Amino acid sequence: MNAPVPPPAAAAKKLKIATTSLCGCFGCHMSLLDIDERLLELVKLAEFDRSPITDIKHFGPCDIGLVEGGVCNSENVHVLREMRAHCKVLVAVGACAINGGLPAERNHLDVGEMLKKVYGDMPGLQSKVPNDPELPLLLDKVYPINEIVRVDYFIPGCPPSGDTLWKYLTDLIGGRQPRLEYQLLRFD
Repeated sequence: MNAPVPPPAAAAKKLKIATTSLCGCFGCHMSLLDIDERLLELVKLAEFDRSPITDIKHFGPCDIGLVEGGVCNSENVHVLREMRAHCKVLVAVGACAINGGLPAERNHLDVGEMLKKVYGDMPGLQSKVPNDPELPLLLDKVYPINEIVRVDYFIPGCPPSGDTLWKYLTDLIGGRQPRLEYQLLRFD
């Protein structure tokens, strides 16, 4: 009589990571890709939910959410609130998410006047300000994400390096308090 085959060892549950880009340049996501071959190591440790890596469009329950970009329109608010609701830990990645970054340079301008100037007052343009229900409404200014939702961690940089993201993510996945050495900190 053969001995019964033991059940397979329970695989360690992978953490789920989701990412999104709001009002910004997508540079922080490029830095995530800049972890190069370590991306293969990362997928051994974690599973990606919504992100450009998976092309999943909606958030499922996630352990870690990475947000790049500031909040400039109604769609950004909706996406950010949905992400916060689905992620246990939310990380603001880069200058735009942390303080509005370069897009916040418009904050000293009146949005209505700016749109009229761009779409109506330019020589040779006979158009008017776009007014389509498919277009998200612009906010009065660009907001850092922590003014809209609670943020657990902040990774400075414009963008933070791939090495910085690798270190931060592996600390979080490993259950450690993320710590960045001085050379990994960037405030530009």
